[in-house]
Amino acid sequence: MAGICGPHLLKTQYPNRIQFHHSANVLKSMSTILGVIEYGTDVTVGIEDVEHLNSYSLSLPLVGEQHLSKDGCQVTSDRDSAIIVSPHENQELTINGDCRKVQVVITRAAMRKSLEDMLQRPLETPLRFEPVMDAVNGASASWWRMARYFIGELERSRELYDQTFFTRDIESSLIKGLILAQPNNYSDELRDVLGVKLPHYLIRAKQYIHDNAREVLHLEDIEAISGVSRFKLFEGFKKYFGMSPMAYLKKYRLDAVRQEILEDNSARNISVIAMGWGFNHLGRFSSEYRKLFDETPSSTLQRNEARRNRSL
Repeated sequence: MAGICGPHLLKTQYPNRIQFHHSANVLKSMSTILGVIEYGTDVTVGIEDVEHLNSYSLSLPLVGEQHLSKDGCQVTSDRDSAIIVSPHENQELTINGDCRKVQVVITRAAMRKSLEDMLQRPLETPLRFEPVMDAVNGASASWWRMARYFIGELERSRELYDQTFFTRDIESSLIKGLILAQPNNYSDELRDVLGVKLPHYLIRAKQYIHDNAREVLHLEDIEAISGVSRFKLFEGFKKYFGMSPMAYLKKYRLDAVRQEILEDNSARNISVIAMGWGFNHLGRFSSEYRKLFDETPSSTLQRNEARRNRSL
């Protein structure tokens, strides 16, 4: 589980009674994991290093209970209420021995990228959810019904779900649906932003960048396509995306490289992927990649391979 969620602590009074079982499938586009987990005895899961926990872990008991302790308070999770264990926060999750639960694990990077796409700007602070999810009523219950449906389908057959082209939109729906359904520290801003449409000149500029990101692009090209002055172009990108046009291009390319590393099964050299997206200075590329994703490109590849091996 450390390979899936990141470093954490596991404590139990009866280690000889542990009958750990984890059956899960990985959706390849963003390494989202869906499955079922049980420990067989009472255990407590603690966060060893909040800054290096690399995933959000969501779980809903099918039977039994679990209890999350956070900020001096404890909440109980059963079949009617799920729990979110988030990175960046100190917390402990105590799981009863008879608890068998469905689990969805979403990486920090995938969650951040999806939220940035929705907000159309980079994040200044980490995404933090309210820890308890209603699994009976409202939008969060709809989300869990969707997640359980896909878990059930994956248990029956993986053939269709091994196709990244098919599962990419499913992962995006799960992640964005969670961000919209569950209250978090960006909920108010999302309500405002999603009601605002981009100006047409920004739509043209953004689409041009997306369509030609593998090519050599200059600011003059983007300016010409947008049909507005350079000042207005910079003003629009800063307002809606929080960065300049060329910074947006670099981030789009870095996101694309990461996506190819996660999706590619041929073990291509990372430098080949990076150069295919216009990064000719590999040392600078690696530094910028690490700054954006909190890990090196090789770490992304190694962790993704470990996830896939565990899901087989």
